[in-house]
Amino acid sequence: MIRTYLDHNATAPMKPGVRDAITAALDVVGNASSIHREGRRARALVEAARDEVALLINAERNSVFFTSGGTEANVTALAPENVVAISGLPASPSEVRCFVSAIEHPSVLCGGRFKDAQLTSIAVDGDGIIDVNALKTGIDRHLASSDGAPFLVSVMLANNETGAIQPVAEIATLVHELGGVIHSDCVQAAGKIAVDINVLGVDFLTLSAHKIGGPQGIGVLVLGRADRPFGAPLLTGGGQELKRRAGTENVAAIAGFGAAAKLAREGLGEMARIEALRDMAEAELSQSAPDVEIFSKKIARLPNTSCFAAPGLSAETALIALDLAGIAVSSGSACSSGKIVSSHVLAAMGVNPEQIKAALRISLGGDSKKLDIERFIAAWRVLYERVRLDQAAA
Repeated sequence: MIRTYLDHNATAPMKPGVRDAITAALDVVGNASSIHREGRRARALVEAARDEVALLINAERNSVFFTSGGTEANVTALAPENVVAISGLPASPSEVRCFVSAIEHPSVLCGGRFKDAQLTSIAVDGDGIIDVNALKTGIDRHLASSDGAPFLVSVMLANNETGAIQPVAEIATLVHELGGVIHSDCVQAAGKIAVDINVLGVDFLTLSAHKIGGPQGIGVLVLGRADRPFGAPLLTGGGQELKRRAGTENVAAIAGFGAAAKLAREGLGEMARIEALRDMAEAELSQSAPDVEIFSKKIARLPNTSCFAAPGLSAETALIALDLAGIAVSSGSACSSGKIVSSHVLAAMGVNPEQIKAALRISLGGDSKKLDIERFIAAWRVLYERVRLDQAAA
């Protein structure tokens, strides 16, 4: 059976150039911390990859350090000690508050290394955009009740389920005016829209390789400035990654990340074609199912992402049927151990429970073609008509 893969937001297929870079790196035997020739060869691969990741987001090269993935990068950033160090305020870590939007990735929603009592969730509107006024109100209350203790705000640049793009630059300006620190999870945005850490104005930025056609198990945390104080490494021990993340570098994965970052930067021009395919899919969905709801359609979204629901169609049933038809889609985030769980993103947007149960997501990539959309729509129409016939017979 010919398979059609429309789940790039979960993991983008590895690009051939990335595979080549990993294979070549596997032949390098040295430890990147060793000073002999073999070690220097490994070090050169790490530093070349660091340069490419920095170029992807217009960052200083020494502000980039590698982690085991986006989750580790998020948890590393979200620590009260980091906020105290960056703010320079004489505060105890227990006084620091962390504000996160209600639609964040689970590794941010849990607050990283903040305690539950230090967390505040910020609401989003019906389109999935953070309520900036609610955020300001929350910050003002914190500052008034804590005598000006520092705080952290974490807002993703683009949502993995709906594709909704958040006003991160606007929020960063507000946060800094009020004396706070800001982190942005840019895992889903990189490679799909232009990401510039200086334009965003954030203090921390997170990326993950497997979302842009790189290997799984490698990510980065990027500081707004290379000389920015860093108060709390998650992993301690050796002095790797400028003493920001201990542990021998995964040279092959890092080399793959560098190759993926280069290809993602060069491939941004493809996103107009991808957006046209996404729009084609949504037009066909609406034509075949007039009652279908497409979430966040009225606002700026990632060009590759569409989240939708048709009344009466169970997402679980649809996923299985489409998979049997050779189509790979998802029902939202892929971070729930293979289980279909209710979307906290759509719930935060005020979507009714029945629609949440029916929600599906397609996410395209650079290798997506018109034929992929045609196959998906054909399978969808068969599935939708079957549901309608069952409902009519009930």
